[in-house]
Amino acid sequence: MNKFLEFQKKKNKSKIICLTAYSKNMASILDNHCDLILVGDSLGSVLYNFKSTKSVTIDMMIEHSKSVRMGVKKSLLVVDMPHNTYRNNNEALMNAKKIILKTKCDAVKLEGGSKIIKIVKHLIKNNIPVQGHLGLLPQTHKGKFKYKGKKQAERKKILNDAKLLESAGVFSIVLECIETTLAKLITKSLNIPTIGIGASHYCDGQVLVIDDLIGLNPISVRFVRKYCNIDKVIYRAVKKFTIDVKKKRFPSKKYSY
Repeated sequence: MNKFLEFQKKKNKSKIICLTAYSKNMASILDNHCDLILVGDSLGSVLYNFKSTKSVTIDMMIEHSKSVRMGVKKSLLVVDMPHNTYRNNNEALMNAKKIILKTKCDAVKLEGGSKIIKIVKHLIKNNIPVQGHLGLLPQTHKGKFKYKGKKQAERKKILNDAKLLESAGVFSIVLECIETTLAKLITKSLNIPTIGIGASHYCDGQVLVIDDLIGLNPISVRFVRKYCNIDKVIYRAVKKFTIDVKKKRFPSKKYSY
C-alpha cells in the first residue's frame, strides 16, 4: 500500500503520532512509536538559539535530515522547507527536489494557504509530496505568538485555506495554535488527517518538538507538556562523572587497555 494512503487511513481510526527529530540517535528511538517524524525548522531555536526560524538555511535542514534518515525505518519522514526557499514555483521545485534527493525524505512541509496555493499545486504536479501547515506560521509571524481563530474572519480564512490545500493534494495538514472549535471543524471538514500542535485533541494526530516533550528545552508554552525532565538526568550523570574523575575512580581497569 502507498505509504501516504496508509497514513491517511488512520483518520477516524487511530490517533496519529508525530514528533520532531534532528539526529539519528533520537530518530531511532522515536521511530518505534511515531507514524511521522518531522525535521522541523524549529531546530533554529532548539539547537542554534536563533530568535526565530527565519534564519534557518536549507543546508542546515539537509544535514540534520540526512542524520535523521539513518534512524528512521518505518515512519514517514517529512522535512520543513525553510523561510525564503519557496517564494515562487521554480525556486520551490528546485529546493524541494534538492531536499528530497539529498535527504531521501518522503515529503516536504510548507507554511501557508491561499498565498502559496499555486506553489503547492506546482510541487504536487511535479510529484513532490507536500504536507500543509496552517494557523500560527512561525516563518512569517511577527510579534508575540497568539493562537488563531478568535475572530470570525480569521476562522473563515483558515477553514478555506485548509480546503484549498486539500483540493491541491496535500496528504495532511499541521494545525498550529488554533482555537479548539475551529480545529474540530477543520478536522471534520477534511478527508485528510490534521496534525495538531496547540490545536486540541480533536485533530487526527499530535506533534510536539521532542526537546520540549523531554524537558531539554527550557520553554514554558501552554500547549507543551513535559513528559520527563531529561535535563536533570543529564545533570546527575555529568555530576557523577565529574566526581569519579576527580577521585580517580574513572577510568578504572575495566575502562582501560
